[in-house]
Amino acid sequence: MMRLSTGALVVLGAIAGFVLLVLYGPLFVAIFFSFFRFENNAVQWDSFSFDAYQSLMHDEGIIDAVLNTLLVGGVSVSLALVLGTALAFYYNASRSRHRDFLQLLIFLPFLMPPIITGLSLLVFFREADIPRSLVTVIIGHTVFVLALAYRIVLTRLQTIRASLVEASLDLGASRWQTFRFVLAPSLMSALGASAILAFALSFDETLITLLVTGTASTLPMRLWAMMRLGFTPDINALVTIILVGSTGLALLAIRFVGVAAPR
Repeated sequence: MMRLSTGALVVLGAIAGFVLLVLYGPLFVAIFFSFFRFENNAVQWDSFSFDAYQSLMHDEGIIDAVLNTLLVGGVSVSLALVLGTALAFYYNASRSRHRDFLQLLIFLPFLMPPIITGLSLLVFFREADIPRSLVTVIIGHTVFVLALAYRIVLTRLQTIRASLVEASLDLGASRWQTFRFVLAPSLMSALGASAILAFALSFDETLITLLVTGTASTLPMRLWAMMRLGFTPDINALVTIILVGSTGLALLAIRFVGVAAPR
């Protein structure tokens, strides 16, 4: 193993610290100014308060946007998990020559640039005479995150030994009982991991939402619109809350992904 000198370690540490500062510095600035005011080009050190958080709680536009985002994320992730699990079972059990083509259709919306996926959905909804609303946003997000749920569940499903299923059936269990007591417990960690990662993608998705949304705004769309007029101090409080929630989701994802990884 190559050993680095003390000077090289110091340089590498300084570079790593600089990269972390550039990446996470703006987040800490937003957190800082959610508690302190910035007036006359100077920080008011005696202005520590939770006023920004109180103001955020009374901002109906932001609250509605957050609720819409949670609704879209929850429904689209649930649909993606159900469809992804069913498609994963089909791909794993089927020997059809068309299953690879089906897998291509699942991955294509996720691999294409979001603007292409959004435009395709927009044209489809227009030709089908489907009015744009939160329903179309849910459909768009489901199509987008389906590949993630499908891939994680399929990977976990392929690590389960076929002998376990065969033993369950030989002992008299029905297919439903085999799924409930043998397969489902083994898939829970994969489902949890895919749900967390898919929800994070749905929460952040902007381009697809921009093209298929109606009058109801999600949080990314609301923030996009506020950029024209500038952000109010309560947005710093919103960033702080989202950061705390995202960190919690990241920790959960690490736990589930670690459990779901094949050994």
